[in-house]
Amino acid sequence: MPALRFIVQGRVQGVGYRYFVLQQAEALGVSGFARNRTDGSVEVVAEGSDEALHDLEARLREGPAFAHVTGLDRAPLAPRGDRGFHIR
Repeated sequence: MPALRFIVQGRVQGVGYRYFVLQQAEALGVSGFARNRTDGSVEVVAEGSDEALHDLEARLREGPAFAHVTGLDRAPLAPRGDRGFHIR
């Protein structure tokens, strides 16, 4: 399965963004993790079908109610074989 790394910029820390990502990833059957970065962004590593990753990206751009996403970078990764989705 394909894997992607997303770096999400904006007001994405302290607004429940990682928990939002967890819910969305689980609903789409995507595995991987989300974690805060020291620069204020959130890193999301996701593995799943092309369709699920496309849908996840759209949801990452929207975010939860109190988030404000100003940028999203995407890069391909080698498949990782993660099981489930986790917050780090």
